Amino acid sequence: MTGKTQTSNVTNKNDPRSLNSRVFIGNLNTAVVTKADIEAIFAKYGKIVGCSVHKGYAFVQYASERNARAAVAGENARVIAGQSLELSGVLESALPLGWC
Repeated sequence: MTGKTQTSNVTNKNDPRSLNSRVFIGNLNTAVVTKADIEAIFAKYGKIVGCSVHKGYAFVQYASERNARAAVAGENARVIAGQSLELSGVLESALPLGWC
């Protein structure tokens, strides 16, 4: 064990109370960007309790809604691996059914 806390892969998609503290990260170059990269970038906004990375997008689950809103405000349109990120709170986004 390295002493580093590992973040869960679960982003609480079935808990309606946690949706306010969940951030959707779209337009993500997942061929280059890893879960560890996402956690390193977004940890400055608060405690991350879950992070899941999928082809082209990711979700970050924060401990509080305030942290999630700060992350969206601070990182939206940030360029990573040549692509401009598209961030939104899950409840604010227009995700296709089943993506949450």
